[in-house]
Amino acid sequence: ARLGKTRQDSARLGETRRDSTTRPFATRRLPAAASPLTATMYVLKDRVFNVKWRSDFDKACVTVNFERRGWHKWKESDQDDWNIYWASVYSTKQVFSSDSHIRLGDHQLINHFPNHYELTRKDLMVKNMKRYRKEVQREGRDTSVLDFVPTTFVLPGDYALFVEEYRRQPNSTWILKPSARAQGKGIFLINKLSQVRKWYATQWPGAIKVNSSDAYVVSKYIQNPLLIGGKKFDLRLYVCVRSYRPLQAYKSSLCFARFCNYKYTEDEDDLDNAFVHLTNVAVQKHSDSYNENHGSKWPLESLQFYLRSNYGHERTEKLMREIDGIIVHTLKACQSVMINDRHCFELYGYDIIVDDALKPWLIEVNASPSLSATTHADRRLKFQLINDTIKCVAPKHWVSSAQKQSGAGGVPNFVSGGSSPLRETGSFTLLYDEVSQQQERLRMKREAEKSQEDRPRWSTWGSSAKVSGSSSSGGGSGILGSHSGSRRAFSARSSFRH
Repeated sequence: ARLGKTRQDSARLGETRRDSTTRPFATRRLPAAASPLTATMYVLKDRVFNVKWRSDFDKACVTVNFERRGWHKWKESDQDDWNIYWASVYSTKQVFSSDSHIRLGDHQLINHFPNHYELTRKDLMVKNMKRYRKEVQREGRDTSVLDFVPTTFVLPGDYALFVEEYRRQPNSTWILKPSARAQGKGIFLINKLSQVRKWYATQWPGAIKVNSSDAYVVSKYIQNPLLIGGKKFDLRLYVCVRSYRPLQAYKSSLCFARFCNYKYTEDEDDLDNAFVHLTNVAVQKHSDSYNENHGSKWPLESLQFYLRSNYGHERTEKLMREIDGIIVHTLKACQSVMINDRHCFELYGYDIIVDDALKPWLIEVNASPSLSATTHADRRLKFQLINDTIKCVAPKHWVSSAQKQSGAGGVPNFVSGGSSPLRETGSFTLLYDEVSQQQERLRMKREAEKSQEDRPRWSTWGSSAKVSGSSSSGGGSGILGSHSGSRRAFSARSSFRH
């Protein structure tokens, strides 16, 4: 009855017109005088369906993006009845737990893969990269393109290997990080082996069994970072992965550089000064020199302008290509071990540092990049980022063919419809599509084979060279000649061998 009244209200208000020729369904905002139910409806031909969103984060950049689309907010009474879920890492673990007995439908999307930690945990990322390097080496390909991860060991398991490596370069500086923590927590630098031994004895005393969450990674510290204004910085890049098999990844143009508030120095007295060495906003915002107007950040466009002005266009473009290569190779390294659930997508936050030779180095990959905004520009960036992510993973044309044919109501089928990748959506641009890459390699292979077939083949037998397949008075003595000609050629070769 309410639905019938809604349609009557829409007709009276002149809102029945919709453009069904250009898109499968259209969003219509009705005037305030209409029923509240009509303000949150999507129309697919003559059917009406609602979209329910759920989020573990009370961040405006997430909630406002859902509300402006006119989608319904999930309630506790709805239980598992939701369409898109912006979940925390813990909630994702509960959803995919065998004890939860939750089976996601074609109309549901969640923002994490079941084992996303294969890339975002520092120790597992290092393990997967080492395995990937061995695979590339076995295939005979160049492994120099994978030299973007500093020398890294996992403690306590690789402690003996780390000590051996340290003794080869006793004057080097190393950085220790917890494997499963973020925002600069638990990070410190060392330049003496005695410091590591003392810390190691207090961290893992005796023969206590070490939990995987307590593991640390120790990496060679980049002591020659590229400095701007004498300050160290790193890059934060956002990557959206819609699928791992086949791999389909998008890169956002909403990237920025994060600067330290203090000038960089290698003095031992400042080795413990996080404001000199760590670029995390969660750390730098507590500095006395923190600027709340710009938040110690530069947009990517400003950084590229600076690099082109000082290092030239070619070197800057080479740096950007190498950064894209880092993203693709790290995703490929985890592709074989990642559980590719078609209801999942992932928004990664890549942290990359550049040295003074314009070589990029991968620091870490974040599964839940910060959605907190410290400045007005940061707030607009995060809002647009989430908006473009939703466009990328749940575009409007993703409506299942089954719903179109049967005319059944319900929610839009986000998953079943999006077979062909979008080349560009908002700030996201298609970075890698495995299906397209395979098709391109197959096309090039066929062209190479065709060119080989079209090349003329020359006979090497007889007193004069003849094109294969050409007729001769001897009955076809060419390589592609007649059967008798082939027998004579075979006899001649046998005589030559004898």
